[in-house]
This record gives sequence, structure tokens and C-alpha cells, in this order.
Amino acid sequence: MAFLYEYGLFIAKTATLVIAILVAVGGIVAIAARQKQDKGQLEFRSLSDHYEDITEHANHLLLSKDEIKKLQKDKKKAAKAKEKAAKDQQDTPGRLFVIDFEGSMDAHEVASLREEITAILCIATEKDEVLVRLESGGGVVHGYGLAASQLQRIRDKGIKLTVSVDKVAASGGYMMACVADTVLAAKFAIIGSIGVIAQLPNFNKLLKKNDIDFEQHTAGEFKRTLTVFGENTETARQKFREELEDVHGMFKQYVAEHRPTLDIDKVATGEYWYGIRAKDLGLVDELCTSDDYLLAAHPERQIYAVKYAQKKSLAERVGVATAAAVEKGSIRLLSKMQSLLR
Repeated sequence: MAFLYEYGLFIAKTATLVIAILVAVGGIVAIAARQKQDKGQLEFRSLSDHYEDITEHANHLLLSKDEIKKLQKDKKKAAKAKEKAAKDQQDTPGRLFVIDFEGSMDAHEVASLREEITAILCIATEKDEVLVRLESGGGVVHGYGLAASQLQRIRDKGIKLTVSVDKVAASGGYMMACVADTVLAAKFAIIGSIGVIAQLPNFNKLLKKNDIDFEQHTAGEFKRTLTVFGENTETARQKFREELEDVHGMFKQYVAEHRPTLDIDKVATGEYWYGIRAKDLGLVDELCTSDDYLLAAHPERQIYAVKYAQKKSLAERVGVATAAAVEKGSIRLLSKMQSLLR
């Protein structure tokens, strides 16, 4: 009986606490829902400093004290010589700005990309360079069309644009990559897929089998071609194919304009190639990873990673905190129950 009494009292306290937490969280979420979404913020991070920290740490682990002292002296001399040469020649190497773009099917990442590019264009000069580390298997035409147009802004300002593909730049991803002055690719990165695809199921036969009617009314002969629930006609199918061919033609023309030496008919078959073969075909310019490219630029140039980060809303921050609290509470509850049952 004592065990049951303690157990019931514990459950009552726990239920009261959980209800209080839910009420508090509900009130905060309601307030947050009425608030405007916080704007994102731009982050500039020095990759040059990052590489310097790695080098210094490695040297302290591997070299003797005398070797470290000598290395530091040599480094100071080299820095002074570099500074003097720059003053005499009035020609310092430009900065290298790095952007990461990992594209999804709907290319919603273009919202951050446009902010990052705008920030760079506000401060960059023609001596500077932008490196885009691109990873995307493609997606919607209008989304990747806008993403490619954002990269075009860099070239329109006379700033060198380099795109590096470590894993994949296919379809819409390659539409973006081809804008660059130079396209880099890892040896086994997937490149190409210059084609267009559209597919959808049709449930018309299933509806008819179950005596279900479907009505669709449009104004305009081709307002809707293929449909998911209606009966598709050969005329509609032909029109849909014509639309796909039209998009494919624009895609081919876009790539050919940016890479005029390509045999566009040979590469625009929808196929993809690995980096080694893509270089032979002229789809990429160099076989090189983004890491090697950045290390080659260091320490001659100042390298900055640019990122536009969206701030989490109050509701999201509270949700993360609440989840952590609930997890801890669950562990404590389980521990308490185990102690009572012993």
C-alpha cells in the first residue's frame, strides 16, 4: 500500500508539472506566431585564419622548440617582404570569397544565395574572385534558372567566378556550373544530365472502375495538358512533349552560350559523366577538388567564407529547448519508476 501511495503521488506531481509546461509553451508559441519572422544575418568567416590555426597546431605537435622559433622568424621575414613588395608594386592579390550551395529539388536555397552574392558584390573588386562549392542533382526549372542568374550577376560585374564540384552537378546543377569562368570537378564527381524530365501518375481507370466521375473545367485549349485524374488524350500528350522539348532547347542554348566550345548535341542527351570523362568532353576545365584549390590559394590570398544564415524563430528555439527538457524529464521519470519498483 505504501508503494502504491508513493507511486500515485509521484504520477500526480508529474502530470501537474507536464500540464504546467504545456500551458507555458502554448502561450509562448502563440506569442511567437504573432511575431514577424526574424531576418537572417550574413556571416564572414576567415578561412585563411582557419588554415593558419591548423598549420600552427600541427607544427607545435611535430616540431621542436628550436624549429618552431626558426619557422616563426622565417614567417615574419616573409610577411615583411610581401608587405614591402605590395607597397612598391601597389598590386596586392585579390581576395577569394567562398560560397557553399547545396541545392534541393525546389532550389529554395537560392534565397540565401542571392543574399550572399549581393553582399559580395557590395565590397568586391575586379581583382577578387568568387568560388562556389556546388552540390546539386538538379530540380525545378524556374528555381535553378534563378540560381544560375544569381551567379551570372558575379560575371556581369567583371569578377572571376569559379565553380567547384566535389560530388555532383547534374541537370539544374550543371545549368549553374556552366556560368562560371572555370569549372572544377573531382575525378569521380557526377557531371552533366543536360535534359528535362516530367512524370505523373494517372488514376482515371481506377476512378472509372469505382464509378467515380472527375470534372475539370478550363478556359484555353492548353490551360491543362496532362492530368492526374482525368482521361489523357494523345493531343494533350503531344503538347506536353512539345513543352518539354522547348525547355530542353532553352537549356541546350543556355549551356552552349556559356561554353561555346562544347559539342552541345553530343552532351545534351540527358546522360551524365564522371569528372574524368566530363573533362574530355569539355564539360569541366580542371580535375581538382575544392580543398586543393583553396590550399593552393593560401597563403597568398585572403580567403573568406560567406554564409547567409536564417535566424530561428522564437517558436523553433522554444521547441528545441522543450524537446531537450522533455528528453531529460523522461529519463528522470524512468529512473524514478525503476527505483520504486525495486
